[in-house]
Amino acid sequence: MRLETERLLLRIPEDRDVDDYVQVYGDPEVMRFLGGRVATREDVVAILERMRRHWERHGIGLFSVVRKEDECLLGRVGFLLWDSVRWVNAMRAEVAGDLELEIGWTLGSEHWSRGYATEAAVACRDLALGELGRTRIVSLIDRDNAASIRVAEKIGETFEREIERPDLDYRQGLWSLGERPPA
Repeated sequence: MRLETERLLLRIPEDRDVDDYVQVYGDPEVMRFLGGRVATREDVVAILERMRRHWERHGIGLFSVVRKEDECLLGRVGFLLWDSVRWVNAMRAEVAGDLELEIGWTLGSEHWSRGYATEAAVACRDLALGELGRTRIVSLIDRDNAASIRVAEKIGETFEREIERPDLDYRQGLWSLGERPPA
């Protein structure tokens, strides 16, 4: 699957993306809201494998975002499925049942504040609510990550509540667009 916007190509991650993702995930500023620890090359290879496995198992996943004008990989934007009882995602655990569909974004810091995350997230939102037939999307965002909160708002999401994830020692904000399913 591929998506295109005016400036961007969103495609399934490929092995050739490793070096670019090492730069993204090796940046402490990028990782500040993603657990805080920079990733090694071995970590990145494992991350890309989990990203591709999500695609294989669920038919959706995180895209590599490539700027069309120079084919520069900017980072990743796309979908993660979450078990909303345990708050674990399909890249890290087996999930089943009624799952939340997250649109998430992580770009290299040199590409921030240029509208790329919003442009890619809008394309993903439109795919989710259109062709994929979803009626709800969410984004899990650290309460101090003002830039990501702005992206969520630009794609139509509003703050719903805080959630607790087993892999974090703090609560995250759940931003959503669409009705919350009945409990």
